[in-house]
Amino acid sequence: MESKAMEKSFDFKANEDRIYKKWEDSGFFNPDNLDLPESAPPYAIALPPPNITDKLHLGHSSMLAIEDLMIRYHRMKGFRTLWIPGTDHAAIATQNVVEKRLFQEEKKTRHDLGREKFLEKVWEFVKETQSMILYQTRKMGASLDWSREAFTLDEQRRQAVTGMFVAMYSAGVIYRGERIVNWCPRCSSTLADDEIEYKEQKSPFYTFRYSKDFPIAISTTRPETKLADTAVAVNPKDERYKEFVGKTFEVDFLGVPLKLKVIADRQVDMEFGTGALGVTPAHSYVDWQLALQHSLEIVKVIDEDGRIREGFAQFSGMKAKAAREAIVGQLRERGLMQSEYDIENNLSVCYRCDTAIEPLPSRQWFISVDKKLERLGGKSLKEKAMEAAESGAIEFIPSRFKKRYLDWIENLFDWCISRQIWFGHRIPAWYRYNSKLTDGEYFKNAESTERNKDDEGIETYVGIEPPAGEGWVQDEDSLDTWFSSGMWTFSTLGWPDNFSGGEKSGDLKRFHPTQMLETGYEIITLWVSRMVIMSFFALNEIPFEKVYLHGLILDKKGKKMSKSKGNGIDPLDVIEKFGTDAVRLSLLSGSTPGNDIRMYEEKIEGSRNMVNKLWNIARYILSLEADASEKELFNAENRRHLTPSDEWIVGKMENLIKDVTADLDSYNFSQAGERLREFSWNDLADWYVEASKFAGGKLSANLAQEMLKDLLKLWHPFIPFITEAVWEMMTGQILMVAAWPDSGRYRKLLGAASGKAEGFETVKELISAVRNARAENGIEPSRRIKALVITAQTGLINENAGLIKSLRTSIGELEVVAAADKPENAVYLALPGIEVCLMVQIDKAKEAKRLSKEIDGAKKLLTAVQNKLANAEFIEKAPQNVVDKEREKQKEYEAKLNRLQEQLAKISSI
Repeated sequence: MESKAMEKSFDFKANEDRIYKKWEDSGFFNPDNLDLPESAPPYAIALPPPNITDKLHLGHSSMLAIEDLMIRYHRMKGFRTLWIPGTDHAAIATQNVVEKRLFQEEKKTRHDLGREKFLEKVWEFVKETQSMILYQTRKMGASLDWSREAFTLDEQRRQAVTGMFVAMYSAGVIYRGERIVNWCPRCSSTLADDEIEYKEQKSPFYTFRYSKDFPIAISTTRPETKLADTAVAVNPKDERYKEFVGKTFEVDFLGVPLKLKVIADRQVDMEFGTGALGVTPAHSYVDWQLALQHSLEIVKVIDEDGRIREGFAQFSGMKAKAAREAIVGQLRERGLMQSEYDIENNLSVCYRCDTAIEPLPSRQWFISVDKKLERLGGKSLKEKAMEAAESGAIEFIPSRFKKRYLDWIENLFDWCISRQIWFGHRIPAWYRYNSKLTDGEYFKNAESTERNKDDEGIETYVGIEPPAGEGWVQDEDSLDTWFSSGMWTFSTLGWPDNFSGGEKSGDLKRFHPTQMLETGYEIITLWVSRMVIMSFFALNEIPFEKVYLHGLILDKKGKKMSKSKGNGIDPLDVIEKFGTDAVRLSLLSGSTPGNDIRMYEEKIEGSRNMVNKLWNIARYILSLEADASEKELFNAENRRHLTPSDEWIVGKMENLIKDVTADLDSYNFSQAGERLREFSWNDLADWYVEASKFAGGKLSANLAQEMLKDLLKLWHPFIPFITEAVWEMMTGQILMVAAWPDSGRYRKLLGAASGKAEGFETVKELISAVRNARAENGIEPSRRIKALVITAQTGLINENAGLIKSLRTSIGELEVVAAADKPENAVYLALPGIEVCLMVQIDKAKEAKRLSKEIDGAKKLLTAVQNKLANAEFIEKAPQNVVDKEREKQKEYEAKLNRLQEQLAKISSI
């Protein structure tokens, strides 16, 4: 191999865009262009599509780094690797952003513009943010197959979503009905249960009577909803209220007539408040269920704008909060209020705009999660989703999130999928109005996808295309964004076109189920569960085999990053400053599944230093003159040419390949990165490269360059740009599709142990001990000293005398003897089978302190090995050679401890 001239440092600004274009132009992001046998196993990931509401933040960058690592690793391992790119239209979130911008800039609402003009504004915004997101994704080095790029609101997804809705409706899984829902007055739309966030707060807790002649006092934090109470619930065991159970009371509640039935229910807590609860079926999930069980009237008091409806006396038209204040004031005035004090509770708010949620009854579209389906073997979607996790068909990483998933699915209610917004997949339902009815009246469900006329004369049609004929009006609502993103794994692989007669074809057959879903743990209920449900209905199979859940990105102090706090980091800013490789490595270092990770510029700078170190290592190794006549390095014949340092690094390289491979297979990405960092910086740069300058072995240059190739492969999934740049100089080829390193060839070269590697390890430990002792005793680096080495291994030390004196030990004279009396006034070092005396005037107190520290360390090592050997199970099950090795360690540690204690006693007596 010819030597290569390299720049002094890696110019990431000049190389990253060039290298990414080279990768993209090669076509190797597309698995169809990889030279693979038909038997190559698939490895597919569908990129969680980022919302087009804003540019990517560090959380997205973390996701890209993790997924690209998995993809590059499996591509090099010979898998048919597919990573599908795309973005999410994010329906309600995107509409909110555009509405706010429209009002800020033009003081207009969407209703001022009308549906068509408003949607034009939304699409303008979408194109802006989408182009920025795709640019950022490329800057992160993501090796996505751009030929398969998707958008949750593109034409192909529109056809898939419409087809899914019609199919689910035909199967009776989708229905339209009235049920209590989460309503956001600000967004004027329903929200799913998992789109609600909770804020801890202190709220006044009121206890009062509805009227002076009503015999029971009730407690609540929301007096305004009591205007619609239809019952009072007590526990059947509560002796205080037994005489009232079953009775109905007509009361005047501040001018609003109420008919209250006293019911008994075991769910009522006798210790909470007065033990009696006012039942408001229209504005509480719990009360809604009570109403169904006890056949109670359901009265709606708060409307979709968050105001009290007509028919509630002087409170009608008031905002809910104002009505509460008015009611509380009148209760006090009339002497009905018994007590008021604050309690801590959780306020339900919209996850997009932080507005307080109003539970209220509304006629919406739902997915029935409990309906039994013949296509699922008589099981429901909920049962299949539970079964997938319980059986292990879907594995969660880390495993603790399996419980969170199962808890959510177990308590899942029918999924409300309609949203009162304009941006999104419009519901494919049409109605033909009867002239006797107004637009505001509700429609009953159709029982098929055909035209249907119900008893009231309203025709409903659900279908892929609009119905023929005059007078049809399409449903104004759009679908929940999770409906379309829930179809992501299979809609991006050609469903439904690639699914006919229950058989998959094309990409759907080759890549579904996908092998991995990687996403944030915070959306396990929002998205992961929806994907499982949708995949079972469409294909009766899981959407992915494994779910890897990453944590949040926090700042240096462990606080969640946010723009308002001013502690956020823009990925493009740090890429511009430190390079993509440094940012990726920082995001992967210290990252473990399911746990949050801290991120700050000093950490990125440290990763940048590692990237630069690898460049310097490559620069030195490629400057070596390799033996071009050496055709086959890894053969048994070359074994005899290995120097001690060669044999040592070959063993290290063999283990590195095996360990990093095992780490990546078990998703220990941070640990794999630390192994690579330790090997590159410590083993290779600080020891082998330095030792090779003195060893002069025949194979050193060839071996170093071959190891560099494999090291670049191991590093490539972490830091792809610099590794590709060096590989390009070495081979002229593309590293991204090179084969993953084989540890077996290092084992072949190493062969049976010769003892050379152990000898080099001993020399290395001696050098490290001398360096540490000099530092601890304040011996200046420039001061040359004499060292006396007492050991039976005189040959080993004498053979490596030049190395020992040269590698930053500042030893001027090295005397090696088999036996000798130890000088009294010297720095003493004890290693297994070796004693070292540094001939300097010592500070007795400092030396005694150092020896005490060494003794403590030796005791810990000895205790650990003694405990292992005292374990009967270890002795019985471990291989004999492993047990014997532990016994040898015990003897070494005992001898070292004795020598250190003797020396400490000697120092103390001087």
